[in-house]
Amino acid sequence: MINKPEILAPAGDMECLNSALNFGADAVFLAGKMFGMRTASKNFDNTQLKQACELAHSKGAKIHMTANILPRNHEVAMLPDFLSYAQECGVDALIIADLGIMDLAKKYAPNVALHVSTQAGVTNYQTANVLYNMGASRVVLAREIPISEIAEMRAKIPKELEIECFVHGAMCVSFSGRCLISSYMTGRDANHGDCAQPCRWKYHLYEENREGQYFPVEEENGGTFLYNSRDLCMIEHLPELIEAGVSSLKIEGRAKSAYYTAVTTNAYRHAVDDYIAEGKNFVLKPWIKEELEKISHREYNTGFYLGGEPGQVTGNGGYIRKYDAVAVCEEEVDDTTCIITQRNKFFTGDTLDVLPPCGVPFNIRCISLENQYGQMVDSAPHPVERLTMKCDAPVPKGSVIRKKRA
Repeated sequence: MINKPEILAPAGDMECLNSALNFGADAVFLAGKMFGMRTASKNFDNTQLKQACELAHSKGAKIHMTANILPRNHEVAMLPDFLSYAQECGVDALIIADLGIMDLAKKYAPNVALHVSTQAGVTNYQTANVLYNMGASRVVLAREIPISEIAEMRAKIPKELEIECFVHGAMCVSFSGRCLISSYMTGRDANHGDCAQPCRWKYHLYEENREGQYFPVEEENGGTFLYNSRDLCMIEHLPELIEAGVSSLKIEGRAKSAYYTAVTTNAYRHAVDDYIAEGKNFVLKPWIKEELEKISHREYNTGFYLGGEPGQVTGNGGYIRKYDAVAVCEEEVDDTTCIITQRNKFFTGDTLDVLPPCGVPFNIRCISLENQYGQMVDSAPHPVERLTMKCDAPVPKGSVIRKKRA
């Protein structure tokens, strides 16, 4: 019997949390205001953390909270209160890279599961077993592990020890994210969540005695992106991961938008559900793969899972953007009318692409727009403006509405 894996979605704020839950996440990983690896995200203060746990639990989902920095001496004294409060709020699991934090968590948050972060670089069953004996209930594997080795590890660790793997999102140029480039170049410590992402910058070469005279590293006028990793996408290889014994499929992106969270969570939710239902007859539906082309992303790759390595995108550092999220449906009034909040500009008469919560995308035509003053308008020009839209099909509450770029 195949075990159905968890869909684990990212949330950098409450809007992203709601997207993850509305579009089918079994669990959501997030951070408090300290000790997380994404300080660029808004993250969750104490009040919001409690609200997040209550909301997730009301929907049958779990909250995994990051405490995955590599702490310095001055930070250790703040950890007991932080860990105790996480347990008080109802956090289901702590994601930890540091053995000192792990030891403190067992003392100050004994009822919270311990998940060992990918930052710890778990690459073999012996390490996994040691961590299990120390109290870990899950290991998040290093991203450099091929699927064949995951299957071997699954066979040589306790069945109670879960395996979590990244399946989608940005990849770090450094082993298990332990990068020093940002610290060297900007003074911002990646291992404390402050990465400036210099791996995404473009570089030229110049000779010592010819300062200011630049030479391209490759014959590219725009410079060369030496460290610019591709994005991971394993949507076509979920059967292999599930059969290898992966317990949780993790989507990267706590610094990304609620739209990104909605689309990726929905796609992986449908793909996993279809595979569990269909088994050996499973064929990935084309629309699921197409959905992942509707978010901003770098060139996709399967990472290290299928052997080899993902390589870099040397010609550009930007994202591929084919669609814009233009609105979110706040209320379905009737079969032809909905209340929306605008995200990007669009026009009356436009054909729009709708992604309903936990659903299959479909197209509508925007027939008319009415602003909050009862005035008919031709477009939605103001950020987060509330509008009444008439269209030619029902739009469920919570749907994301987007428009294909010309």
